[in-house]
Amino acid sequence: MEAELHIERLSLMGEGVATYQDRTVFVDGALPGERVRARLREAGKVLRGELVEVLAPSPSRRVPDACPLADRCGGCDWLHVDEAAQLEAKKEIVLSALEHIGKIPRDSFELRPTRTADPAMGYRRRAVLHSSAQALGFFGRRSHSHVPVERCPALVLGAQGMPGELSQALLPILRDLSEVHLLEAGGRSAFSVHLRRGLKNRHRAVVTAALRNTRARGAVLVAFDGRRELLGDPLLREEAPLAKGVTLRLRPDAFTQAHGAANRALVEVVVGLAAPTPEDRLLELYSGNGNLTFALAQSAGQVVAVESHPVALDLASAAAAEARVGNVRFVLGDARKVTPGLAQGGERFDVLVADPPRTGALGIGAWAEVLGVKRVIYVACHPASLARDARGLVEHGFVPGVLELVELFPQTHHVEAVMAFQLRPRQG
Repeated sequence: MEAELHIERLSLMGEGVATYQDRTVFVDGALPGERVRARLREAGKVLRGELVEVLAPSPSRRVPDACPLADRCGGCDWLHVDEAAQLEAKKEIVLSALEHIGKIPRDSFELRPTRTADPAMGYRRRAVLHSSAQALGFFGRRSHSHVPVERCPALVLGAQGMPGELSQALLPILRDLSEVHLLEAGGRSAFSVHLRRGLKNRHRAVVTAALRNTRARGAVLVAFDGRRELLGDPLLREEAPLAKGVTLRLRPDAFTQAHGAANRALVEVVVGLAAPTPEDRLLELYSGNGNLTFALAQSAGQVVAVESHPVALDLASAAAAEARVGNVRFVLGDARKVTPGLAQGGERFDVLVADPPRTGALGIGAWAEVLGVKRVIYVACHPASLARDARGLVEHGFVPGVLELVELFPQTHHVEAVMAFQLRPRQG
């Protein structure tokens, strides 16, 4: 069934939202203010619309000619939206989530201008490629369909041809792979292959040959049980943002922010809002490879950095040892388990910085309260998780002060938000 729809707004996932016969319709690719024709299908309590024709386009709509796969690939789902409109839409998505999910009015805190960094295309230094029997590629738009990719213009120039190169080089073992993670930094690249089953000699042989036949300098073999084996030199390095004398260690099997230049802006925002002093003890949860840690440690008296991924923590520890950073203590463990242990051990902190995954940090309000925290800086890549956890912080006595967005994901609906909270003064 087809219907003509008026698009009212965007959803948290960046889809156009309309109403048809008193039911909500989500239309991928449609923009607010547009009149479109869509093919409707049932999706539980709501309807989903496949965009058939744009009858009255938004002034923000453009031809997505930067990539020939734009109509199928889910990697850059907003290529059809100009950059200025992307920024406005992301701001509205975050504010709406805080208002409706977090119950935090948009006029109750300071909203600062969104931080951006060039380039807006060809910026991605990291990619997760999914494997089929024939090729590597990305998921399709709003689906897990496989879209083979030879060249990706969203990647940094030195990595744009790597999807096709790796597809050919790893062809004999593609059936055994779930994903291939690609990483580029400092003009060097590396990749990790993630196996569906145990590691075998033929996997080693094919990946070793791939290192000879591609521009990658090293690879990590990751078995289904998590065991890892390094081939070549997959360790990449870059200067830690705002931390003079510290060199970050990066590997393709550990998380790295995709936009290098925007990541520096993110670190600047977090450090500026945290404003640590030599008298402050700072707790950093989900600390990764030290991307924020070393910048925070430049001014804080002590930083306790908690991370559950052993590889990431090892990378951070090695960077700290090399630079002789003496005021950071690294803790391996799940934040949900480590924080109660710290509290029971009598540890107290002045500042809490959290950069959780998309699922958020459920319980962060209680953690901050029992640890005696005065300031919380929450870094979010998912507006709904931010809103939920912000509400939890408010319920435990914290007041939202500042919200600042960082454009880490141009051409997509994804957005990075940093929100600062202050402990509410006690009455009487």
